[in-house]
Amino acid sequence: MVSRPVARDDRPSSGRSAKRGKRRGRGWLIALAVLVVLLVGADFGAAAFAEHTISQKTREQLKLANDPAVTVHGFPFLTQALSGDYGHITISAQGVAVPPKLRDVDFNADMSDVTAPLSDLTSGNTKSIVIGTLKGEVTIKAADIARQAPLDKIENLRIEPVTEDYVRNGDSGQGETKPTATNENGEPVDTASAGIRVSGNVQIAGQKVEIFCFAMIELDGQKIRLEPKRLQFGNDKETTVVPQAVQDALLPNFNATIDTGAMPFSVTPTSVRVNSGTVTIKGEGKNVAFSEAKPQG
Repeated sequence: MVSRPVARDDRPSSGRSAKRGKRRGRGWLIALAVLVVLLVGADFGAAAFAEHTISQKTREQLKLANDPAVTVHGFPFLTQALSGDYGHITISAQGVAVPPKLRDVDFNADMSDVTAPLSDLTSGNTKSIVIGTLKGEVTIKAADIARQAPLDKIENLRIEPVTEDYVRNGDSGQGETKPTATNENGEPVDTASAGIRVSGNVQIAGQKVEIFCFAMIELDGQKIRLEPKRLQFGNDKETTVVPQAVQDALLPNFNATIDTGAMPFSVTPTSVRVNSGTVTIKGEGKNVAFSEAKPQG
């Protein structure tokens, strides 16, 4: 038997094998990358669907004029959806009408430990949705505060934050700067009361006079109360102390109460903060049923 010499072309090429291996490796990497993209896209698509569903149901439940902004936090979404347990969902709505006289309230809900079965969520059924912890925040604008009696007698009502010391003592105190209490990091600290300056025009003896009222705004159960302390005549550049007899007569015109019990979700008010042109109230609720949210009308 004569053996034939092995030709160079009959032997496997290590170079070609390596190239085929590299191509296979790149193919697997590309396939894996495509799969990851598809899964991430599916996850974001499912999250967007859930957010849209919650937004529409919130609009229907609260009878809002527009769909609120809804964000389901956390990734991946599908693992939360399959379990029916969501760690963090936020809802933000503007221009919310709260009866009887609030017409333009901004509302934010920060919800943790939300239970929402997938079958109910996809079908639009909100009866089984329970919010473990709900932190609500409503911001009331000066125009709405001006509709509250007896503040509705004041023209061009404006509000600004001031310190409690300035409310009670005026220039004899420490001044009206730094109206918001802060912690060691300079971050605002929420409190159950705050200083507020209410200004506007009133009729006195047939004449229109600009007046400044320095008051405390305080929580009282489901209500916030405006407790006026002292008055000044004038403007931002020059003011005049109002005689005590005149103060006694005019102070009741600034004594107002706003009921927060009609806010969209039932929460217990915990703090109040005054900003330029707005008052923000924060509250918290436990095990809140989504279906019990109050429709506005």
